[in-house]
Amino acid sequence: MSAESWSRREVLRVVPVAALAAAHARPASAQSVKWSAGTEAPRLKAPANAADCHHHIYNAKYPVDPKATLRPADALVDDYRALQRRIGTTRHVVVQPSTYGTDNRCHLDALAAFGSTARMVAVVNDSVSTEELKRMHALGVRGIRFNLAQAGATTPEMIEPLSKRINDLGWHIQVNAPATKLLEIMPILERVPSPIVFDHLAHIPQPDGVNHPLFAKVRALMDKGHTWVKLSGAYADTKLGPPTYADSSAVARAYATAAPERCVWGSDWPHPTEQQKQLPDDAVLFDLLTDWVPEEKTRHRVLVENPATLYDFPKGM
Repeated sequence: MSAESWSRREVLRVVPVAALAAAHARPASAQSVKWSAGTEAPRLKAPANAADCHHHIYNAKYPVDPKATLRPADALVDDYRALQRRIGTTRHVVVQPSTYGTDNRCHLDALAAFGSTARMVAVVNDSVSTEELKRMHALGVRGIRFNLAQAGATTPEMIEPLSKRINDLGWHIQVNAPATKLLEIMPILERVPSPIVFDHLAHIPQPDGVNHPLFAKVRALMDKGHTWVKLSGAYADTKLGPPTYADSSAVARAYATAAPERCVWGSDWPHPTEQQKQLPDDAVLFDLLTDWVPEEKTRHRVLVENPATLYDFPKGM
């Protein structure tokens, strides 16, 4: 018995019966995807216009930022399309990683290749011109990312002034940082004018989980109506691991129960932080939604309606 097949069955065994009832069985298929374990399709049927709100593209033809510490191998547009065929999502958001600094060419070119079903979150610093921001908006960019998990192209001091500049475009700021850094910059985040999106469950530490002070801070921001959390990266802070990621799953369920209108889902493919560890099974990650968001109507909101609002996807697609 392979580890991948055990994980698929095990995750479905431990998910509550009511959640499984909400999942629609999918035809069995074998779909090998680069940078993803397993080959089976998820049992959860993705609704029409379901969005994967967090993934990256890597292409060696584009120069790497000299300061970058995370330098994954190629994960190309066609590789991601294979993932879409496997899990059933159609809309998606390409997110500029630390690997390329503020050189957004790799992801802007990928955005053009993907077309109108894609949106992008870019990385800029405080030297970016207004003309460049408007150009990127026309191409499909709808936010800027502050990756403070590694030393890189952006700093906390840039958050507030850039938030003010992008707010008129209807963009948001996306933040990826460990808990200690998020608590440190919370006074900034509490006063920025633009919407905020937290990566990967806001990196709530385990085993404290929902009892950690950061969770309460993030929830308070969500309650104010312009902060979102990505239900993604179940492996990022887990101490218990696959297939159920029970500790991270408790955090995800808490967000989705309290503020489902402020949650979106993301694959984090090609899982750059996990490539030297153990690659996750993307079907398992997608099926976790039957546990995190067990009610089908609410899951539709997380996968379709919320992304359409946050990323300004075209209506009627």
